[in-house]
Amino acid sequence: MLLWRNIPFLRLLLPLTAGILAAWYFQLYYTAAFYLLMAAGLVFILRVLLSEKLYFFHEWLPGIIITLFCIAPGIVLVWFKQVWHEPAWMGNNYHEKDIVTIRLKEPLTEKEKSFKALATFETVIHNGTAKKVSGDLMLYFRKDSIPPSLKYGSILATDKLIPLVENAGNPGGFDYKRYALFNGITHQLFLNSRDYTILSQTKQSAFYKWLFDTKAYILDVIRRNIKGDESVSVAEALLIGYRDDLDRDLVQAYSNTGVVHVIAISGLHLGLIYWLLLFLLKPLDKKKQLKWLKPLIAVALLWIFSLLTGAGASVVRAAIMFTIIALGDIAGRKGNIYNSMALSAFIMLLWNPFLLWDVGFQLSYAAVLSIVLFMKPIYHWFSISNMLLDKGWQLCAVTLSAQILTLPLCMYHFHQAPNLFLITNFVAVPLSSLILFGEILLIAVSFSPFLSNAVGVILTYLLKWMNGFITWVDHFSFAVTDGIQHSPLQTVLLYLFIAATAVWLLQKNATALKWSLGFLVLFFGVQALYEYRARTQQKLVVYNLSQHAAADIMLGNQYLFNGDTVLLQDGFLRNFHLKPSRILYRTYHHSLPPNLFEQAVLNIRQKKIVFINSSYQFRELDATIKADVVIISKNPKLYIDQLIKSIEPGLIIFDSSNPLWKIKLWQKDCERLHIPFYTTSEQGAFVMNL
Repeated sequence: MLLWRNIPFLRLLLPLTAGILAAWYFQLYYTAAFYLLMAAGLVFILRVLLSEKLYFFHEWLPGIIITLFCIAPGIVLVWFKQVWHEPAWMGNNYHEKDIVTIRLKEPLTEKEKSFKALATFETVIHNGTAKKVSGDLMLYFRKDSIPPSLKYGSILATDKLIPLVENAGNPGGFDYKRYALFNGITHQLFLNSRDYTILSQTKQSAFYKWLFDTKAYILDVIRRNIKGDESVSVAEALLIGYRDDLDRDLVQAYSNTGVVHVIAISGLHLGLIYWLLLFLLKPLDKKKQLKWLKPLIAVALLWIFSLLTGAGASVVRAAIMFTIIALGDIAGRKGNIYNSMALSAFIMLLWNPFLLWDVGFQLSYAAVLSIVLFMKPIYHWFSISNMLLDKGWQLCAVTLSAQILTLPLCMYHFHQAPNLFLITNFVAVPLSSLILFGEILLIAVSFSPFLSNAVGVILTYLLKWMNGFITWVDHFSFAVTDGIQHSPLQTVLLYLFIAATAVWLLQKNATALKWSLGFLVLFFGVQALYEYRARTQQKLVVYNLSQHAAADIMLGNQYLFNGDTVLLQDGFLRNFHLKPSRILYRTYHHSLPPNLFEQAVLNIRQKKIVFINSSYQFRELDATIKADVVIISKNPKLYIDQLIKSIEPGLIIFDSSNPLWKIKLWQKDCERLHIPFYTTSEQGAFVMNL
């Protein structure tokens, strides 16, 4: 209770979080907040009028009032952050064939086949009348259609249909629609040069233009002085969080070995830069009247750096906490680390309540809390007199402690657990810190070609060593435990187990040991239930994968795959589109019968599934095949009227490897012939129990 009283912002943070969760999952109207405030006011009046009769509730009533007052803002924030509630939102004012003006909010980023930029809607012109609208969208341009004049602040006009962001709908897949919504993005648009007109006016912010120019200058310095694509891409990510040039396989290697935080700007980077700034500003300590400037300048530069890197959740969290520490230094007061964490989270959720679902936000606070709670107890396991070995053990203690509360989140979100994280962090953390300081030095001496080239050569070797070491460790088959599937309930049980175990070990509490064992038994009991369900399942999954055919037949914990062979070779496509579904349904083993790709008809558990692809040729049969499901892919030359002469389909599935114009023709034929059909490009992946 003493700890609880010393963390007042935690008592505000928890009800705010409860209000946010309730508002989102129950879609509460903002008037619900009004009723809560009325209830809080009523409780306050009762406390005043009946103070003597409610003597035994004196300690509880203020807490109830504060809780109700904090739940209400959470509901209001979620309501107003959902853009479709805004009258000026694009989706509430847009009609097909309207002319829309769009402004680029950032410079173009080059992708493999296109250019990409975040943009915002300016106006909608409907029947000759222009109306100001709001909302953001992602713009994609074909590479061969970009004129040099398209830049940050450019305004373009288009009458092309602007669709809403939609998910692929594959089981277990990333919910991009929700992710985009939580970042204020609701639409996306792909443009060719003939689809838009660039207007003469531009609209720019001087500060953001300076940020983008500075970022472009830093990237140019890195690319001129550091050699090797992988080295350059990691250097860009390490210094300013620019990840567009990173190789997918290299990112996967960093993730598998537990050091992906090295190439994602985090609190570690901000801590190093804050320490460097305080060191460089140390001369201000000599003059008492200027001493207060030191933390203010350091914090101001830290915030500029945070904005330069994109102001991710973990970066903003660290910046707010360092700001609180700096203000405490100026006031001559030392703050409570738990209270500082709660205050920073409270501020961030007031700014954007949807950060609660941000993985970076969750991992950042889990890591800091884990280090604060467990670093010292772990460090005190051993007493080492040698200073160098002691520093090494301190780094190990920090790494071990950080994993305790972040591991359940990693297993839940990423379905994997790095087994060699201690080894890789022991090498990568100090090496990446040295590289970070080296990159700052590179920018500082960029005015001198000789000095910048010399620093660049050293950084190139350091980056090659780090990438080579991470890749080498990742090659070990036991480097990562993959395919983990935990439900939200299991994740909660894991945290309860960790909490009870910590109380038992740190406070020698025997009751906590019983609770710990109980939570562990419950965890494995839930796991056993899910495994039992998986072993008895029989499913057909036809994936929604643009320009590719892919289907899984899941029998127990095994799956049969039928689709494009490129999906067996391309690790990114397989891991992003197919693997989440297999993990969700706990199908860990791939059983591929001989010549499966050549089989047109499969009989699975009294169900007949027919695959038709580009090799299909119509021929009449003596007796029609009764098929429960017919899957049409790869744009075959067929007519539905001819198809039903040889196959009697219970359901026809058109997957995303077929062109949309042909699917529309087939759909009309199916409607005319009263044949049920399903289109993955419109309805998402098809899932059926066999």
